[in-house]
Amino acid sequence: MNLNNQKLILVTGATGLQGGAVANEALKQGFKVRILVRDINSSKAQALIQKGAEAVVGNFDDPSSLENAMKNVDAVFSVPISGVDTNETDRERKQAFALIQSAKKVGVEQFVHTSVAATSRYTEFPDWGTGYWFEKYWTDKWDIEEAVRSAGFPTWTIVKPAAIMENFTAEKSGFMYPDLQQGEIKTVTFADTPIDHIAVEDLASFVCAVFANPEKFNKHNIELAAESISYKKIAEIISEVTGKELKITTLSIEEALEQGIHPLSVRGEQWNNVAGYNVDIDLLKTYNIKLISFKEFAEKYKDKFKID
Repeated sequence: MNLNNQKLILVTGATGLQGGAVANEALKQGFKVRILVRDINSSKAQALIQKGAEAVVGNFDDPSSLENAMKNVDAVFSVPISGVDTNETDRERKQAFALIQSAKKVGVEQFVHTSVAATSRYTEFPDWGTGYWFEKYWTDKWDIEEAVRSAGFPTWTIVKPAAIMENFTAEKSGFMYPDLQQGEIKTVTFADTPIDHIAVEDLASFVCAVFANPEKFNKHNIELAAESISYKKIAEIISEVTGKELKITTLSIEEALEQGIHPLSVRGEQWNNVAGYNVDIDLLKTYNIKLISFKEFAEKYKDKFKID
């Protein structure tokens, strides 16, 4: 007997990459899904409504709209805002705290939050505390995780993905790798540096497993990666499945900055060389949830790579 259809889940960020994947997978697995959206008429919101999701309009800056969206909800999937936050706005923490507080006020039983791998190790990064890295990125994510852990939810789980395989597909690559469509990835990360990656659909599978079995995953902080793979290998795989050559160009920090690559992106790429996510992929296997390799991902979604 499938008990999923007795559980109502509120998915935030449902028109984004992670939230959209979770909403789709939850619907597929028979959960009742409510999505929190700013614009109910957006194409992505409408696509989920067509699949059976209920949409509620609200936003993180209006606590009453959050509480309204959480009425009769059994579980919440929390996604932080995308993009780079600033010291001036502090939006990521403010919005996450508002969601956590609203969920507590309404009496939500289960809270599942997505963060990022390596947050628990940020003080160990080389040169931490010098201001060289964009430290607010890491400390905000950690502060939000701590707020989830200490909020007092009956059950909570934090999933912490490493790099996302979808960064190389058309929807994201224009921002992540602007030259990919011309057959080139320019990066400060060395071509043979292994980087932990996971497909968003696997993150969604994990999250839905958590929804289905709250006690099993209660108080778990789960770093997610299916494979540690270099840009060199990624380029070989994409070239093989698309039939279009993709080359990797390694830039020095100075060259990258001269070419107009954003300083935060440059430092993020440099971070791959000196720190990295370092997910314990073998430990992840103990959950017995099948994760796809980058090769499997590329073969499955080869039409989503855009190379001229």
